[in-house]
Amino acid sequence: MSKAKKPDQIVFNEQTQRYDAALKPYATNVGAPAIQVTDNSSWKTRNINKANKQIKAKYLELKAEYEKMMLSLEYNTLVYNSRYTFEPLIGETYHLYNDKHQQPFLSIIAPSDCNFDHIGSFLLNSELIWVKVEV
Repeated sequence: MSKAKKPDQIVFNEQTQRYDAALKPYATNVGAPAIQVTDNSSWKTRNINKANKQIKAKYLELKAEYEKMMLSLEYNTLVYNSRYTFEPLIGETYHLYNDKHQQPFLSIIAPSDCNFDHIGSFLLNSELIWVKVEV
């Protein structure tokens, strides 16, 4: 046996030139139990499926909220671009109609009191956003 090469059961650190078996975080003697890597593929698969379901649920929730916001934007644009000759009051409900040229106009007259082409009824909330309401 050469001077540089130590036997396999001897734990010798070549960098520090010391025997450091007692400093290792694992057993180093021949009688120590073997270190075996556990199979965690089923754990990974199960948790990947759980995480994917959770992410998909959050995505669907955000998508529904986005569609709701886009509908609100559509209504808001429709009402603000319509014709009206008064200043709407916050908290009041107004009615949107089409005139004979299919141009939208806003009115305080309820659909039951007139025979215009009713598009919808809208409430101006405190954030100055038009919210569609059922009458």
